Amino acid sequence: MKKIKEFIKERKKDITKSVRVKLFFIMTTTIMTIILLLIFVNSFIIESYYLHYKKETLLSSYEKINNYLYSSMPKSAIELEIEKIAINNNFNILITNNRNLSIYNSSKDFKQYMLNLDKINKKDVLHNEDNVVIIESKDYSSGINFLMLIGQLDNGYTSYVRMPLSSIKDSVKISNNFLYSIGLITVIISGIAMLVISKRFTRPISELSGIANKMSNLDFSQKYRIKDSGDEIDELGKSINKMSDKLEDTITKLQNSNIELEKDIEEKSKLDEMRKQFISDVSHELKTPISLIQGYAEGLIENVNTDEESRKFYSEVILDEANKMDKMVKELLELMKLEYGAKKLNNTYFNITELISEEIRKYTVLLNENKIEVKFNLKQPVYVYADSSFIEQILNNYISNAIKNIEKNKKEKYIRITVKLLESKVRVCVFNTGKNISEENMQKIWTRFYKEDTSRNREMGGTGIGLSLVKAIMNNYNNEYGVTNKENGVEFYFDLDIMKM
Repeated sequence: MKKIKEFIKERKKDITKSVRVKLFFIMTTTIMTIILLLIFVNSFIIESYYLHYKKETLLSSYEKINNYLYSSMPKSAIELEIEKIAINNNFNILITNNRNLSIYNSSKDFKQYMLNLDKINKKDVLHNEDNVVIIESKDYSSGINFLMLIGQLDNGYTSYVRMPLSSIKDSVKISNNFLYSIGLITVIISGIAMLVISKRFTRPISELSGIANKMSNLDFSQKYRIKDSGDEIDELGKSINKMSDKLEDTITKLQNSNIELEKDIEEKSKLDEMRKQFISDVSHELKTPISLIQGYAEGLIENVNTDEESRKFYSEVILDEANKMDKMVKELLELMKLEYGAKKLNNTYFNITELISEEIRKYTVLLNENKIEVKFNLKQPVYVYADSSFIEQILNNYISNAIKNIEKNKKEKYIRITVKLLESKVRVCVFNTGKNISEENMQKIWTRFYKEDTSRNREMGGTGIGLSLVKAIMNNYNNEYGVTNKENGVEFYFDLDIMKM
């Protein structure tokens, strides 16, 4: 189990690290790609664009010069406008007449350069149409590359306009160097920022992963804390919370159904066991009475004794045994229900003093016949909480037991019933004079069908189930019961819950 938890923990870390690393590399790669793209554009496209733009500027300047020279403007005004064009665009402008004499020159160096320019290399021609040629040339004296326009003006003059290319290339170089520097700084800063952001970004993912792992172990106690950000992670958190609740509800229902099913199976098993036990007990205990009934019935059929008195005796024995069997079967069924939890207890508050008095009255005839005194002088009502019908059975068993076990030849014969108030219980004791119960039989007497004196039990109508019935009733209440030997007899007792005031 420990290894599994460690594995889940490691997987959780791996997932978090994986997401962080991916985010870091994605962002770093994106930034570097953008920077490289800018450098590429700067190195190849911007320069071409600049050349194209400057060619257009040269052509535009050429058109302006042509218009100025062809106009009726004073010479000084024309020269001033041409000078503005040269200054504003960083141009060198030279205009010559038909005899190749200088009409206007913005730079002496430019004229000297033109004198040294013997011919134009075709490879250097960038534009050649409409009496205009644009070439890329180099001034070897200064080592500077130029872009130069040579154009035939409408008045027959020739214009030479050039601009240095070094400024363009230097700008590109400076720009690229700047991009390299800023790119490196951006990568470092963005890398640190991404580590911080990714940690914050992956925290809810890590939390969701932990919740999912707990759910896989059927632990639904943890829920995702919704941030109300409205993003996809929040929606995922809501979905996982819903899934967790539904899974918990479904599993709880399944567990409850499983418990109910187990109870049903257990109940069925108990019922099957009860049936088997009942059949076993009945078949065992009915052998003797059935044999007696069979014997006396055969005697009646075969007229063993023909006198009316004998026939009546036989009939009485058969009826008595039938009644005993009926009583035994009923008590056995009651016992089975109690032992296997199939009997529902109908608990109420009632006066135990009154119930004891009623039970004593039932045995008045039998007590008088056996000259047995009953000592019970409690008149004060004592209320207890139990099923009065079952308590009546216990009292009936204890009193009938007491009558059976009183020695007939003793002078002092009595039954004493007492009610003792304990802390939260009432203890009812039934004492009878007579012999003590041996230590060996102290526990056996609570076993079904155990009869210490079989002949006397049969004579008194005992079934051997009475005390086991007492045991089953008391076990259902989780209350104490038992028997103790006294100096001149035996005392049976049982406890009941007292009425709470």
